Amino acid sequence: MGQTRDPHNLEELIDDIEAIDSPSGRIRFDDVLDATGQRSFGPLLLIAGLITLIPVISGIPGVPTLMALFTLLVCVQLLLGRRTFWLPRWLRERNIEDSKVHKGLRWMRRPARFTDKFLHHRLAVMTGKTGRRLTAVACVLIALVMPPMEFIPFSASLAGAALSLFGLSLMARDGLLALLGFVATFAALLLVFPYVI
Repeated sequence: MGQTRDPHNLEELIDDIEAIDSPSGRIRFDDVLDATGQRSFGPLLLIAGLITLIPVISGIPGVPTLMALFTLLVCVQLLLGRRTFWLPRWLRERNIEDSKVHKGLRWMRRPARFTDKFLHHRLAVMTGKTGRRLTAVACVLIALVMPPMEFIPFSASLAGAALSLFGLSLMARDGLLALLGFVATFAALLLVFPYVI
């Protein structure tokens, strides 16, 4: 499947994922990456964030940890200056029932439409080269604390919100969302810190 454009807001991302053809009844992570643009940092972060944020998907044991590994791999490669992202085959081949994916997307549709109304190009420094690197560092920190979040009720949703804010900020070039992402990152770290020391 080829994608000629990268999504620029939540509804476009949801549309791209909903359009995935899954004859086997299961959607591979690689299918999602292919549909939404494997070379773009913003959509990749947003995918990890939404998967971690949507209760019907993030409630599956091991999913937050997988998304943490995915986030870590992508962010480290960005910090190393790679222009395309490599992911191991076993991670790309992970799959989930398409009914659960579509149920989660339906759950996200109304909040996505509401959120997209507020996206604007602003605070460009937060989504430029330096901003992207700071975002990558923040996401590495989030990824490192996501595995223990599986045992702390609702904490993974906070990590998912931070990743989603960062991803959406880069897609829409909205620096205000990046600032909110840093706030959510700080809150997530504060929440998990007592459990990991």
